[in-house]
Amino acid sequence: MPLDRVPPAWRMPEGVNVSLWEYLHTPRLAVEEDAYFAGHPLFEADARILDSRLDVPGRLVDLGCGAGRHALRFAARGFPVVAVDLSRSMLETVLRKADDMGVRLLTTRANLCRLGCFPDATFDLALSMFSTLGMIRGRAARRRALGEACRILRPGGRLVLHVHNLWLNLRDPQGRIWLMGQLARAIRGHSELGDRRMTYRGIPGMEVHLYRLGEIRRELGRAGFRVEEVIPLEDVSYRVIERPRLLPGIRAGGWILFARKPG
Repeated sequence: MPLDRVPPAWRMPEGVNVSLWEYLHTPRLAVEEDAYFAGHPLFEADARILDSRLDVPGRLVDLGCGAGRHALRFAARGFPVVAVDLSRSMLETVLRKADDMGVRLLTTRANLCRLGCFPDATFDLALSMFSTLGMIRGRAARRRALGEACRILRPGGRLVLHVHNLWLNLRDPQGRIWLMGQLARAIRGHSELGDRRMTYRGIPGMEVHLYRLGEIRRELGRAGFRVEEVIPLEDVSYRVIERPRLLPGIRAGGWILFARKPG
């Protein structure tokens, strides 16, 4: 659908606002993604962490795959992979790159809040990286996305996700100003604590939800997961933080969490 035909709010996909709709329907973002993020330290860090812990091939779903950096790498390692995104352009890019690499995977265009295209207990592993969960607008929609991830995993299956840390803003003067205003708005019921609006890749009004560590633990538990490992990452370098028990809620720029569906 052309950008000049943005649907009214009542027809917008769940968890999507106008800015995210524009992001999903801007083909250049898919074409430029690899060059735009080339050398990004988080991309290098999360790849090392995933590769060191996910060494037994299993059915893997990449939820919010973008241009396919994880989906393609795991497909090349012999994992049966399904790459899921709401952006048609991103999925076309994934398939083109897979063809260039000579690897096989499947793609599915779907809303992460509504994964009825997959039966229960379909996958062994699910990824939701680079704050994909935080890009979903609204707590209820994010909860549904986590619930859907749990549903489509087999008993004993694992979810790996990355989220950004809300309290990191305490370390920056402008961040503290924003945080105080955000707290006031949340108290008045005008926004959810942790929702930050920004211009991202040239698109104004993009929103990302910044989590507190206790919050994301509770949300995973609510969805049916048991958190097994929390890896705190530094803000700029995204190196794994040494001595993570020292002020973990403030020092981390974000976390990679490994959670398991009981069974």
